Amino acid sequence: MPSQLTAHRSSALAGKVRAPGDKSMSHRSMIFGGMAVGVTTVEGLLEGDDVLASARAVEAFGAKVERTGEGEWRIEGAGGFKTPLSVIDCGNAGTGVRLLMGAAAGYPLTATFDGDASLRKRPMKRVTGPLADMGARFGWLAAEDRVPVALTGGTLTGIDYVQTVASAQIKSAILLAGLNAEGVTTVTEPEKSRDHTERMLRAFGAEVVVEEQGEGWKITLKGGQPLKATHVAVPGDPSSAAFPLAAGLIVPGSEVTVEGVMLNSLRTGLFDTWIEMGADLTIDNRREAGGEDVGDITARYSQLKGVVVPEERAASMIDEYPILAATAAFADGVTVMRGVGEMRVKESDRISLMVEGLRACGVQVEEEPEGFLVTGGPVQGGATVATAHDHRIAMSHLILGLAAEQPVSVLDPEMIATSFPGFVDMINGLGGEID
Repeated sequence: MPSQLTAHRSSALAGKVRAPGDKSMSHRSMIFGGMAVGVTTVEGLLEGDDVLASARAVEAFGAKVERTGEGEWRIEGAGGFKTPLSVIDCGNAGTGVRLLMGAAAGYPLTATFDGDASLRKRPMKRVTGPLADMGARFGWLAAEDRVPVALTGGTLTGIDYVQTVASAQIKSAILLAGLNAEGVTTVTEPEKSRDHTERMLRAFGAEVVVEEQGEGWKITLKGGQPLKATHVAVPGDPSSAAFPLAAGLIVPGSEVTVEGVMLNSLRTGLFDTWIEMGADLTIDNRREAGGEDVGDITARYSQLKGVVVPEERAASMIDEYPILAATAAFADGVTVMRGVGEMRVKESDRISLMVEGLRACGVQVEEEPEGFLVTGGPVQGGATVATAHDHRIAMSHLILGLAAEQPVSVLDPEMIATSFPGFVDMINGLGGEID
């Protein structure tokens, strides 16, 4: 991929496409398959850099991993992890490194986890803290709270952990460690985070109890449960589907359909928000795939209006706020996004970068510590936007550029391959112009 990509104002987009496989489920299918006894087969896997890093990690921990076709993989697990021969390089994958640490913690091994420059800036104590409480040991090899970090796993004891924020990564790491811990492990969340781990653990033969507690829930898992290999069908990623759908909403005359999109209610906050903004968004052909509800979503060009996004919705769409902000730039009025401070510790400070990029394109934006407000109107464009190697920042501004008055360029777009390797080809195939 070139060092810079530019999106030009496009005529109407039209067509049907299929979203890449869901990133969250793709990571988990690799990791769970590596922990399980027997052969796990996966179809629809997202073959982006992040997931491939998890595949290499699982292989380093002793599983046999083989690609058998496009999106089709075979993982032969030995029922546990062993000490790897070299450093586990997770690249840019925050989900991968945190879940892998949880999975590895319950085995008698030592492993060092590292990643690229972006991953080295992301906090890790949110996961290593509870894992240490269970009995794992960690040694920071550079900066505290950051990779590289050395893990010593072994005998763990189950804990009762109460989260202060809804985080599927923290929850998942604790539950994976709990599989091999003595006693019972519970995780209580104040708000519901995505539940792919709970669903997939059941598919791999584990018993997981989920109890509603107010706006959140309590997840209970007994230790000593071996995973059994299974088949995983990965549905389309709603976070990736958001980009072509957003283009359909903001480019005049467009009608874009994305087929096979996961419709798990804990992942569809963006779609609910767009509908509240007046989006012409319809869902057809609802069905089940891989234990998840899926459907085909069609977005048609719409006159959007600004809304106040409920703060409690943040957990269901935290990765989608950048593209929501890009569409809000074309809405009538102010779109208020608060309670999203978690955006600052993603692959980049996504609040700051979206504010800077939108302002460079002539959009009125107000930044707050835990959020930002976007006032819509004609979008001038004509800017070159810094991405800090963040794939969602890059893609969001490129979609913005398809409807802006002047071209919008993004720097360092190579990281788009971490989650959406075919992004440019897909958008151009619908009639967009990105070069």
